[in-house]
Amino acid sequence: MNFLKIFTAIYLVLGVELLSQSFSASVNSTTVPLNDRFELSFTFEGQDINAIKGFTPPDLNKDFLVLSGPNQSTSMQIINGAVSASISYSYYLQPRNLGKYTISSAKLFYKDREFKTDPIKIEVIAGSTKPKQTDQSNDNVSEKEIGENLFIRAIVDKQKVYKGEQVTVTYKLYTRLDIAAQMSVSKLPSYQGFWAEELETSPNISFSNEVINGKQFRVGIIKRAALFPSQTGELSLTPFELKVPILEKKKRGTGNIFDDFFDDPFFGRRETYEYTARSNTAKVTCIDLPKENVPANFKGAVGDFILSAKIDKEKVKANEPIALKVEISGTGNMQLITVPEIKLPTGFEKYEPKISEQINRTSTISGKKTIDYLIVPRLAGKVTIAPIEFSYFNPRKKTYESLNSSPFTIEVMKGDAASDFSGVPKEEIKLLDNDIRYLKVDLGNIEQNHQFVLMSYWFWGGVALPLIGLIGLIAWRKRDERISANLQLLRYQRAQKMAKSRLKIAKNLMTTNNYEAFYAEISKALFGYLEDKLHIPKSEFSLEYALEQLTKKNIKPSILDDLKSVAEKCEYARFAPPKIGQEGLNQIYDASANVIIEIEKALAG
Repeated sequence: MNFLKIFTAIYLVLGVELLSQSFSASVNSTTVPLNDRFELSFTFEGQDINAIKGFTPPDLNKDFLVLSGPNQSTSMQIINGAVSASISYSYYLQPRNLGKYTISSAKLFYKDREFKTDPIKIEVIAGSTKPKQTDQSNDNVSEKEIGENLFIRAIVDKQKVYKGEQVTVTYKLYTRLDIAAQMSVSKLPSYQGFWAEELETSPNISFSNEVINGKQFRVGIIKRAALFPSQTGELSLTPFELKVPILEKKKRGTGNIFDDFFDDPFFGRRETYEYTARSNTAKVTCIDLPKENVPANFKGAVGDFILSAKIDKEKVKANEPIALKVEISGTGNMQLITVPEIKLPTGFEKYEPKISEQINRTSTISGKKTIDYLIVPRLAGKVTIAPIEFSYFNPRKKTYESLNSSPFTIEVMKGDAASDFSGVPKEEIKLLDNDIRYLKVDLGNIEQNHQFVLMSYWFWGGVALPLIGLIGLIAWRKRDERISANLQLLRYQRAQKMAKSRLKIAKNLMTTNNYEAFYAEISKALFGYLEDKLHIPKSEFSLEYALEQLTKKNIKPSILDDLKSVAEKCEYARFAPPKIGQEGLNQIYDASANVIIEIEKALAG
């Protein structure tokens, strides 16, 4: 009997040809609350789905936030002897604003013939709708049952930490159900009160087995982050929400003699049920650093560090540069380490240092911060540069620790010109020597020469020009000192320039298809710009707070919506980079640049 079923099925599959094709669009709801999401599907039915080419969706980004998609699925059925194959492209969307919208047609080509879907009208309303009742057949399970067999846990490695000490949060997915790999982020956790660094995780979830309350679960790490508290007290991590497609096998139950055969897992149609898994709200208690025995040069560094410093030469001529390299390495938040001060003796000139960082984000944040100084001795002699000092709090030992380099002794020899004139160009020294010799050799008629010189325009020009130059130099240096002293003003003025620099890096990454680095650099450009423009410290920055500050400055809601959209896309993409192609990357790049330009105009106006 089983052999007869198999033979009959194979005959029907090979002998019956599908006579028509169709391409349709559908949504799971035409009325959607503003903060809810809905599913949009484009389904093509035909005989040979391999003949489909050039699927082109409508522009969804204008009115909706694309949370996931296109997610592709295929199926095949044999009904009354007719073969039916279908392919679906589904999206999960979230409306941006209230109102009525029309989703325009999608199109594709099947055997060189173009097919288009009909437009769909969507109404976005305020509030929330009641959840739809699902079929309570024997094959379906309730939300409660799913929640008991599929959930996320947020696990922190420390419950109590010092301010600035790293605490690692790991998000694990636990499941006893059959799920698809195309999971998408519904809502990222908020790390209010923390400086957050994403830790490296594999793009493909690797599952292991774990027994909980006598039940065996498959467990995989989906996200990890290193958090550094910037304020004290009890701090909460809001839940992480992930949309997980659950694969359900749909039985026919029609009484057809072929039902038993086609309900076999090989031929049976698997339907996808989307479930939003939410993590628990993790809590961390942060205590302040000790107030006793705080070193005078302590600037807030927390961790375990090593200090090294060296110069490239110990014997130089006056006016020759010396490279002084300072390196701080170890575990802790390297990006928040304040550059140590160097105390130079009289006669040295110091230039703005070059700062670079190498960060390791595998588990505990570690790395190296390098500060390259260029110093120039102006006076001859033997001088000593005091040791470089750096202090930090070690949370493991619960004490402050101070590091010191060795002092540097430098022998500065006279340059090519006399050291008394070090810092004055050689040409000026030679001219001055000539003037002195001229006065000594031929004094002439002092009264006549004196009268001539006083009446000469050249004399007054020679006196006035250096004076004007000196006044200008003093004014310029005063302005430079004011700007340097006011770091907030400096950051404010350079915000757009720094953002452009990061966008340029992102554009180069875009051409090399380095998606993860591209999204990270776009985020740095946007968030760095907002930090500088709104005077928000890195440790206190959050998108919500930035949007709140921009709202107070009367920035248009449309600009804020664009900013939020781009930022969310980048954050989602860093978790699970979508395959959007070069055109999609260009759109995100252009949108980021336009947002920065619009905010700059609005703040300037």
